[in-house]
Amino acid sequence: MRTEQITAKALELVGHDRYRLSLMVSQRAEQLANGAEPLVKADKTKDKFVDIALLEIAEGKVRLESVEEE
Repeated sequence: MRTEQITAKALELVGHDRYRLSLMVSQRAEQLANGAEPLVKADKTKDKFVDIALLEIAEGKVRLESVEEE
């Protein structure tokens, strides 16, 4: 799946709120950088943390509440 498609799907899940999506992606990417395990099939050594976070959100594996808790 292309990045544009993943982003569009993630935007749908957050009510087309770009600010909320950027907040979620940045916080989840930081968690991944600090050692959190990806919730999707991804290679942390090859894929960017931002791309992994965006894919997790698009697949509904991460919600804003769960990002804020950690």
